[in-house]
Amino acid sequence: MSITFNYASAGLREGELEKARPVIEAAYNTLKNKTGAGSEMLGWMDLCDTYDKEEFERIKAAARKIKDQSEVLVAIGIGGSYLGARAGLEFSKGPFYNQLPNKDGVEVYFAGNNISSDYISYLFDIIGDRDFSVNVISKSGTTTEPAVAFRLFRARLEEKYGTDGARERIYVTTDANKGAMLGLAKEMGYERFVVPDATGGRFSCLTAVGLLPMAAGGMDIDEVYRGLTDATRRYENDDMMTNDTTLYAAMRYIMMTKGKCVEILADYNPSLTMFGEWYKQLMAESEGKEFKGVFPTAAHFSTDLHSIGQFIQDGARLFFETVLWVDQANAEVTLPDDPANTDGLNFASGKSLQYMNEKAMNGTLLAHVDGGVPNLIIKVDKLSDYTFGELVYFFWKALGISGYALGVNPFDQPGVEAYKNNMFALLGKPGYEAARDDLEARLAKV
Repeated sequence: MSITFNYASAGLREGELEKARPVIEAAYNTLKNKTGAGSEMLGWMDLCDTYDKEEFERIKAAARKIKDQSEVLVAIGIGGSYLGARAGLEFSKGPFYNQLPNKDGVEVYFAGNNISSDYISYLFDIIGDRDFSVNVISKSGTTTEPAVAFRLFRARLEEKYGTDGARERIYVTTDANKGAMLGLAKEMGYERFVVPDATGGRFSCLTAVGLLPMAAGGMDIDEVYRGLTDATRRYENDDMMTNDTTLYAAMRYIMMTKGKCVEILADYNPSLTMFGEWYKQLMAESEGKEFKGVFPTAAHFSTDLHSIGQFIQDGARLFFETVLWVDQANAEVTLPDDPANTDGLNFASGKSLQYMNEKAMNGTLLAHVDGGVPNLIIKVDKLSDYTFGELVYFFWKALGISGYALGVNPFDQPGVEAYKNNMFALLGKPGYEAARDDLEARLAKV
C-alpha cells in the first residue's frame, strides 16, 4: 500500500472509537448501498470501471495534439473545474513545472478562477507570442468567472490564428446534453469532452475535467487511473478497523463530537500546496451545511510554523491536525559541510534535507500534541501520478462516509449560489432587476 493512516496521536479516550463505530459503519453502508441523499452523484465511486474508455483515449490524443501545436495550455475553470488538475500537476511535477526545461508536456496555466484584470494581463504577458491552446471547463458555460476568461482568450486565439485556426486549439469540457457551452461547441466545431452527470465538480478531477490539462502537462493518466483503481479496490472493505478511509472518517467524527470544529491539513512539501486547496473545497462544500461541519484549512510547514505556528501551539483549542507526509523525496539533496561552521549547522552536515524535514515533522508533531492538539497522520510513500490517483480516491471515500455520519448531503452545495445571485443583480443581469436597488441601498450603508 502506498498510503497509510495513523491515529496514535489523536488523544482518544478508551471506548471512543467503539462508541463511534455504529454511526460510521451505518454511514459507510449508506454510501456503499447508495441509499443516502445525493446518491445520484456517486459516479466517482466506480469511475475506474465505468469511465468512457473511448473518451479516455481521445483525451490522450488531444493532449498529444496540444503538445505538438502549442507551448502553453490555458485551462479555464473555477472550483472543481481547475483545483484538481492544478493539484495533480504540482503533486506530480512539482511547483516549478512550468519553468522546467525538457519537460514532458506544455506549460499549463489556469484562468477563469477569478475576475482580476491584472491576473489576465499577466497571463497574456507570460504567453506572449508563443503558440497556445485553450481548454475551457464549464458544465453550463454561463458561470461568470470562466465565461469572462473564455471570451477573452477565445478573442485572443481568433485574432492570432483566425476562426478556423482557433477552432483547432479550443477544447471544451462541458455537459453532454445541454447548456450554453455545449451549444457553442457544436456551432463552432470545437472538440468536446464530457463532465459526467453523476460526478459533481469536486469529484470530477479524474474525468476529462482534470485529465486533459494533466495529460497535456506531462502526467501519465494511465498511471493516475492505476492508482485510482487500486484505491477503489482497497477501500471496499466494510470493517471500520481495517479500512483507512473509514478510520479517518471516524476520527473526524470523533473530533467533531469533542468540539474540534477546524481541521488543519498540514504538509511538509510545497508540491502539496495546491492539494491543500483541493482538499479545502472537497471538505467545505461537502460538509458545510445546516450549520454543521468541520472547517477545513491547510498549513504548509515548516513555512507556516513561523506564522500561524504560535496559534497552533498556544491558541484556542478549536482544531485538530491531519499531517499529510511524503516518505520518500523524489530528489536527494544533502547538506554540505562548512569548515567555518558560520551558521552552526555542521551538526547536520552530510544529512539529507528529507531526513531533516522528517525530524522537523516529528518534532512539530510532538510539540503540538503536548500543546493539546490531536494529530492524525496520512503517509504517502512518494509523489507520483500513481499516488495522486490513490490519494484523491482516499479523500473522496473518507469524505462521503464523514458527510453521512454528520447527517448532511455531502454531494450538493446550495450555499454557493447566494454570492452569484447578488453579483448578477449588481451587474445588471436581466431577470435580477428587482434585487438590484435593495442591494445597492444596503451597500451604501456599509
